[in-house]
Amino acid sequence: MAGKRSKPKRGKGKGTSEKEQKVVKEVDILSPDAMLNAYYVCHNAAACLELRGFPWPGSPKKKKKAKKLAGR
Repeated sequence: MAGKRSKPKRGKGKGTSEKEQKVVKEVDILSPDAMLNAYYVCHNAAACLELRGFPWPGSPKKKKKAKKLAGR
């Protein structure tokens, strides 16, 4: 009986159907809530624009921080 399973195969989770699509909500980046968030997060105009998706041409890229090892 090698190769036969005693349990029937099951699907791997809920499949995405063509009917289900994510609804993308348009967000106003100049709304009062967004401005309050930018006030606390951004340190200057360039940082504000970069976080909103409008980087300055020729601006230096941020380097990712290396993860510290737990044992050191």
